[in-house]
Amino acid sequence: MIFDFRLKVFQTVAQKLSFTKAASALFITQPAVTRHIHELEKQLNAALFVRNGNHISLTAAGNILLKHSIKIFETYLLIENELAQLSDGLKGNLRIGASTTLAQTVIPKILALFKKTYPEIQFTFTRGNTEAITQQVIDGKIDVAMVEGQMHYPQISYEKFSDDELVLVTKSENPLAWKGEIAPQELKDLSLVLREHGSGTLDVISKALSEVGIGLKDLKIELQLESNISIKQYLIHSGAAAFLSMQTIIEELKRNELSIVDIKGVEIVRTFQFIQLHGRSSKVIESFKSFCRGHINS
Repeated sequence: MIFDFRLKVFQTVAQKLSFTKAASALFITQPAVTRHIHELEKQLNAALFVRNGNHISLTAAGNILLKHSIKIFETYLLIENELAQLSDGLKGNLRIGASTTLAQTVIPKILALFKKTYPEIQFTFTRGNTEAITQQVIDGKIDVAMVEGQMHYPQISYEKFSDDELVLVTKSENPLAWKGEIAPQELKDLSLVLREHGSGTLDVISKALSEVGIGLKDLKIELQLESNISIKQYLIHSGAAAFLSMQTIIEELKRNELSIVDIKGVEIVRTFQFIQLHGRSSKVIESFKSFCRGHINS
């Protein structure tokens, strides 16, 4: 890949907030990292980091540079991908994983397009809840995965993939749907269907509700199911409600089978992330991630 190595050094330090860890990741010495940062600060005439003993943080200028450097390297990857298609293209093997919501919605289409664009890349695909997929990445059974949830492990690298909104839904004939909006405390009176333990979706819901003083133990949980498809089918034939991704209910909303019920003052937005083991990146993995970002809304 063509890039300014000095900018790569900055981005690595900014993301790890450690000169030592950046040096290890880039396979250079710590004095070399320090020298590159000093030269970049001199070139830009701006301090990029605030140094406080063994701890560092980004300055305002550093935050601006980090934001744009991420876009710059994504553009470099797009250039590399398009140029590769003019030659023999990428080759290799890739083990891909995704948490349940993504595996049922956007990922199948992206995989089909990726296979068409890079026919020489052989890949396998594994789906499961966030906890299960994360463990397979840790065990070295999956090269790169896309998950949601709040879990963070030190041996795993996390990068943003996309955002998604979770909404409360019920079947359109349910009197609850006619209300249109409820107060957060009214959730305690509803029969709810939730995802299973270990689900990233459940983690996100739990965190969002805790911010308005509601714990999972306060809810009337009618059932827990392991997929959004199962939950949707259950809702259509019951009087229950559930939190589901907007991406999973578009067709049901069009057919007026399900309706959204707003919760006053509550907005549940989660971030889907790429995960992989630190130091296990490759040209194929980076190209796959770049391809996914470019086709998330295609």
